[in-house]
Amino acid sequence: MNPFLAEFLGTLVLILLGDGVCACTSLEKSKGKGAGWTVVTMAWGFAVMCGVFIAGPYSGAHLNPAVSIGLAAAGTFSWALVPGYILAQMLGGFFGASLVWAFYKDHYDATEDPDTKLGTFCTMPAISNPGRNFFCEFVGTWLLVLCILMFSAPGNSADIGLGTVGAFPVTMLIMAIGMSLGGATGYAINPARDLAPRIAHAILPFKSPKRDGGWSYSWIPVLGPIAGAAFAALTFALIF
Repeated sequence: MNPFLAEFLGTLVLILLGDGVCACTSLEKSKGKGAGWTVVTMAWGFAVMCGVFIAGPYSGAHLNPAVSIGLAAAGTFSWALVPGYILAQMLGGFFGASLVWAFYKDHYDATEDPDTKLGTFCTMPAISNPGRNFFCEFVGTWLLVLCILMFSAPGNSADIGLGTVGAFPVTMLIMAIGMSLGGATGYAINPARDLAPRIAHAILPFKSPKRDGGWSYSWIPVLGPIAGAAFAALTFALIF
């Protein structure tokens, strides 16, 4: 499979299942409504696992622009491939979120609260504090990318790349980040997970009311993860 197609499909499945659990546990008349944060964080971990299984053998299963940038900054991935990977990831995120909308359309129509509907697509902070929110996304993504780099470090694994490292360590990592560090911002830690579905929310039709896309916040789950990934690469370089 072409690596760009693999990134597209892997990210699509990641967002279909990840945003899917947000819709399942939040929207009115859903059988999963109220299932809680533990279910959400576990499902996001399993969503990453499925995406890695799909894309891993063909692209390394980055599924995240911050991961692609972080690996390139660390010298373990070609910068020439980064733009194509990011485009594929963003398109996958958009179409994955659109599938969630189509799947739960009746439940979106039954849900009056516009904040709840937006929250099934993208993240918003529990307490709005831009500096702190940026820091939270920075730290969460720094941990994600540093662990991925360490998983494939010399002497730690015979294989290189998120996909070949194995889906299960990354699954546990995503769950741990969500359960421990996700409460402040919803742990986007992935621009394709946040910005692409946010764009989908803006474009797709909803039964009113529909709120804006939270655009004044939207830069934080993009730049915070990218900065965190770059710092993870620097940390890795200092260690090795």
